[in-house]
Amino acid sequence: MTSGVVATPHHLASEIGAQVLRDGGNAIDAAIAADAALCVVYPHMTSVAGDLMAIVWAAGEGSPVGLIGAGRSGELATIEAVRARGFSEMPERGALTVTVPGTVEAWGRLLERFGSVGFGAVLEPAAALAQDGYVISKDLGEHLALAADLLHKERDAYALYPPMHRGMLLRNPDLATTLRDIARHGIGGFYRGAIAVAIVDALKRRDGFVTAQDLAMHRSQWVEPIAFPYRDTVVYELPPPTAGLVAASIALRLEAGQDLRAAHDASYGLRDMYITDPDFATVPVEPFLDPDHPSPIRAGARDGGDTVYLCAADVHGNLISLIQSVAYDFGSGIVAEGTGMLLQNRGAYFKLDPGHVNRLEPRKRTMHTLIPAMASRGGRPWAAFGTMGGARQPQLQVQVLRNLVNEGMDPAEAVARPRMSILVDGVTMAVEADFPGAAEMVRGDRPVRLMPPRHHSLGHAQAIVIDGPRQWRAGADPRSDGSVEFAK
Repeated sequence: MTSGVVATPHHLASEIGAQVLRDGGNAIDAAIAADAALCVVYPHMTSVAGDLMAIVWAAGEGSPVGLIGAGRSGELATIEAVRARGFSEMPERGALTVTVPGTVEAWGRLLERFGSVGFGAVLEPAAALAQDGYVISKDLGEHLALAADLLHKERDAYALYPPMHRGMLLRNPDLATTLRDIARHGIGGFYRGAIAVAIVDALKRRDGFVTAQDLAMHRSQWVEPIAFPYRDTVVYELPPPTAGLVAASIALRLEAGQDLRAAHDASYGLRDMYITDPDFATVPVEPFLDPDHPSPIRAGARDGGDTVYLCAADVHGNLISLIQSVAYDFGSGIVAEGTGMLLQNRGAYFKLDPGHVNRLEPRKRTMHTLIPAMASRGGRPWAAFGTMGGARQPQLQVQVLRNLVNEGMDPAEAVARPRMSILVDGVTMAVEADFPGAAEMVRGDRPVRLMPPRHHSLGHAQAIVIDGPRQWRAGADPRSDGSVEFAK
């Protein structure tokens, strides 16, 4: 009997998740084990010291629940403090961009509410992988070369991730120790123990903003996902501070007949006008769900971002859609000494404009790009899907949704189909060369950048569709090093 399925952007993570299912764990256990493995083998995309978002539809429940595992800015983080350090805009890298890591606390909350095993069982496979080493994939090798200048600025980061090539073995024994410490001491050990001390010391020496109290105070947030009808399904997205509403807006505007450019401009304009930490400002839902809502002027945003998305389902009826990230590739570029962890640079998304809704303030969650998604049919869970892609995630995710629902594609085809996205300048369209009509787009009157087929910049998407009890179809993006693994 098949006990479940896991789809991730790296085959080793998928194999680890499937093994957890075989050993008696459920989909939530498998997803966390796979995510921990991705923190080892995909350091350019994610980190134990990153953030995590998830939607879980637990077996027997009538609706899903969301978890926002976003870390806050430090208590010392102010616009004035950044400007006093010589910046007119929020820097993209370095200590000033580091926010509290949200992932480990989110792992713990998911396990205590939905898991069937403990931290040790889900983290030891990743720890062993970090200890023994893994073969560098083509994707990681390329990113190590591209990020050499960034990593060279920090001794510990460069020692851990020097320029290495595909096929070489990379070990991270410090990260193995960190994962085993989390397994032994749990959330408290990470946020208030020796690991927390290492994080705070690293940032203090670099004049950062996050303090020991910031780490000790961190909590994830359980939320009700935003649900909206889409053809014969109901789609679920996470509420702010995530950009889930942007994906909803694009999906509904495309359904209303708008082209991608018009839907993009209106939806991202609404994002820049409204989306931030709801603890600091009220974020209206209605404008995003109304395809006829007037389009405000778009303020623009950075396009950086590297992320991992995965999904899992099990024989009990559990379904999880999980996304996790270090923000930009290799995050802040800073490794907390002795931990093997790159610290995220999620704070780069804040604004230094005092009038901007997403302005930098102490202990605030920035507008967040991480958006897992789920869909139901007939009141029952039907699909989990999502993709990496930084600020472009809503555009890419909606294309996967349309492939699944509008085109009725198998998940493997839905995540592999050629994609396009409008870049950060708001004008240029990036299009994979094998996208239908790509040649005609190049000859049009708008700027178009042709990308190689299956280019990683167009996202690493995964999807699972539930056809019935113990019946799943799944797809892992060929743009990644991923796979679908069934546990039998």
